[in-house]
Amino acid sequence: MVIIPTDLNNSSYANDPLCPWLLSIKKELDDWYSGNRSGGDLDNLLSDCISTFKNNAQYRNDLRFLKIWFLYLEGSKDYENIFREMEENEICIGHSLLYEWYAYFLEAKGKWKEAHIIYHIGISRKAEPIEKLKWAQSLFVKRMSERLNTFSLGKVAGGEQVEVGMKLINPWSAFIVEELLKKIHPRITKYDGYHLSKKAYSGKVALSSLKKSSRNKIIEIGGKKYQIKGCAGQGGFAQVFKAYVDSNPDDAVALKIQRPAFPWEFYMYRQLDERISGKQRSSFGFAHKVHIYSDCSILICDYLAHGTLQDAINSYVVTGKFMEEVLCIYYTTEMLYMLETLHSVGIIHGDFKPDNLLIRYSKDDLSEEGFKDRTGSWLDQGLYLVDWGRGIDLQLFPKNTEFTGDCRTSGFCCIEMQEKKPWTFQTDTYGLCVAVHMMLHNTYMEVERKASDGGYIYLPKSSFKRYWNVELWKALFTKLLNVKPGNNDIELLRSLRKSFLDYMHDNPLLIKKLKGLLVKQRGTLCSA
Repeated sequence: MVIIPTDLNNSSYANDPLCPWLLSIKKELDDWYSGNRSGGDLDNLLSDCISTFKNNAQYRNDLRFLKIWFLYLEGSKDYENIFREMEENEICIGHSLLYEWYAYFLEAKGKWKEAHIIYHIGISRKAEPIEKLKWAQSLFVKRMSERLNTFSLGKVAGGEQVEVGMKLINPWSAFIVEELLKKIHPRITKYDGYHLSKKAYSGKVALSSLKKSSRNKIIEIGGKKYQIKGCAGQGGFAQVFKAYVDSNPDDAVALKIQRPAFPWEFYMYRQLDERISGKQRSSFGFAHKVHIYSDCSILICDYLAHGTLQDAINSYVVTGKFMEEVLCIYYTTEMLYMLETLHSVGIIHGDFKPDNLLIRYSKDDLSEEGFKDRTGSWLDQGLYLVDWGRGIDLQLFPKNTEFTGDCRTSGFCCIEMQEKKPWTFQTDTYGLCVAVHMMLHNTYMEVERKASDGGYIYLPKSSFKRYWNVELWKALFTKLLNVKPGNNDIELLRSLRKSFLDYMHDNPLLIKKLKGLLVKQRGTLCSA
């Protein structure tokens, strides 16, 4: 119950129009506590007070008025609409107490998912004091973890899935990741290629000495020597190096050195091994082993030397040209195929973007045969998805879990993230749309809301060129940017992929043109 101030006779209230109302509310509360009045009298008084002052800017950020709103909200069955009205009238929307109180109220009612959202809304609005709100949120998460026995991470150890009340989780929060790592630890230690040491890395060459310009330094990992040939990528917590195993140029690998140690990515690679087989597996990165030390981890993966989809896009940007539509179509079908495969086995990549899509080329000459079903020489041609540090294994969460949280990758936050709504597969499908937009327009995608059939839909701001196959592209963006809750994501991806493949298959000259463009692209990227 919200408490009304007791020092109402102070002279500072003398010229305050709200003061008489506060005195009346306090008296009504005292009578109500003693059993002398009905709750209806108090409700009417609170309602009249709110109606009198809700449009008065003087009280918009007054915590006393906020308490009156909450007294009214606590006694109403229609509390959701009352809170919505508070937001519309901007009652203390910049103060953390608005979100703390309402989230606690929802939590007491068992509305854990809704309470979780309220904390995130308050933090996204930078309500002050923000640290107090973040602390309240962290306590909430800990309470939920205790209530739900760490929110039941599903069939981690072969046990039965348990249904729970909390179905909205930030899969990338430090707390959740830590708990997930604890749960998978017994399993990950049994995987082939997992090597754990309780000591810090102690090779002769300090890992900290490896820089972007490092070449030919030899580092020892697990009894093998790796000759560093250069830095292939760098992020906030990790560096990726190209290296030769035992100085053999025919045995090149990628070494991902990360601080602090982070075994999650290795776990995701092993899930790919277990759930995806045959020709489908070749579209995704492969990890040979991981060495976990007390101060860092070193993940050893396949190395592909032909650049990324981002490199291919940039090769057009620097010349002021645009990628040919037939190439855009080809890479779009590859990405649709990837996400269809991943999502069908309960995996979300979580960082789907051109930088993480390596290009691979067939060892044999391409032919027209096998294009549609990805057989023959087309099996080794296409894209190769890497960087699984933000991957999400849906089997670790209760059924129908939805997620919250921001991917924090500029230009790739899906609409649901931008609007603070729950999401699942949309983080991947939005990334696909951005990648396609970059291929077509050489720019990141901006979306706008447009009226449609009495409602609205989201579409890219950039228009389609008249000589493109506009219907194909329009269908792709319209369907993937406007996925409704409960829609079959896998069937949608499959149907879109089929429409692009049918268009190519019905126009054999396009496949011939594609072959020539891929040969030309390989020469350009490999010589860069």
